[in-house]
Amino acid sequence: MNFKTEVEAANALKSKYDALLSEIKKKIYGQDDIIKQVLISIFSNGHCLLVGVPGLAKTLLVNTISQALDLKYQRIQFTPDLMPSDIIGTEILNSDRQFKFIQGPLFANIILADEINRTPPKTQSALLEAMQEKEVTVNGKNYQLDKPFFVLATQNPIEQEGTYPLPEAQLDRFMFSIYLDYPSFEDEISIVENTTSGKTFEIETIMSAQEISYYQSLIQKVPINNNVLEYAVKLAAKSRPNTEHASPITNKYINWGAGPRASQYLVIGAKAHAIISGKYSPDIEDVKAVAVSILRHRIMKNYKAEAEGISIEKIIEELLN
Repeated sequence: MNFKTEVEAANALKSKYDALLSEIKKKIYGQDDIIKQVLISIFSNGHCLLVGVPGLAKTLLVNTISQALDLKYQRIQFTPDLMPSDIIGTEILNSDRQFKFIQGPLFANIILADEINRTPPKTQSALLEAMQEKEVTVNGKNYQLDKPFFVLATQNPIEQEGTYPLPEAQLDRFMFSIYLDYPSFEDEISIVENTTSGKTFEIETIMSAQEISYYQSLIQKVPINNNVLEYAVKLAAKSRPNTEHASPITNKYINWGAGPRASQYLVIGAKAHAIISGKYSPDIEDVKAVAVSILRHRIMKNYKAEAEGISIEKIIEELLN
């Protein structure tokens, strides 16, 4: 990557992002905001949890993004009988009577963890180590995963029978929790028209793995004003009940709030949002743009909020003011 200045590199990332968006939109209709959030998490070196009912093109979205990014893609269908070795890999005895490690599907750049809440905690925690450490351990040996490495996990919110809800520690490893809703009527007409008429769309490669790694380090270097940094940290602090900075709505409706990882993601997410919006430094609006998806799975409502029908999104909205 031969850019003379970081401003030039930031401009290049903005134009690459625009090209990516138009390429992905060839196959994914009416989900511009979802695509934007997934791409922000990729450039921020984070992971995503996609929550939505079946048939909203979650798998197609991830597949299309991996094609446009020229990354190795693996889909793992999580089931109740899936063992950690099924995703990490296992050691086998070869013909020379030596143990040889056979890599599992986790050794890729983009992992689609389909219905992650369907698999038992042992397998969920194997994925957890990979997400956090970017490596796996088998029989005391560490194996580095390919870089860049992202997990895009899907979860079905309506079917709870036979599921293992993700523990808070694991939810915290996801940068974004993105809720997919039903498409608008006009978008659904486009979807049905284009998917039932035999049309095929070729997705062009816009960015390589090396470029993504470069842009990830570029976003880390984006300058941020102290007032924006303080706003992001204070926003996370306001969500923690019975603490110095707790908001009144927090003390009333929240059992526990977001940890320091939320503050880190708010800052890095705001930086990425600023760059793809054509700015060179994030402002408070950039923090607000990523706040809901970063905070919604890190805040636990209490019974009072449940009884009064107060949503997490409503609480976050109050905290943003």
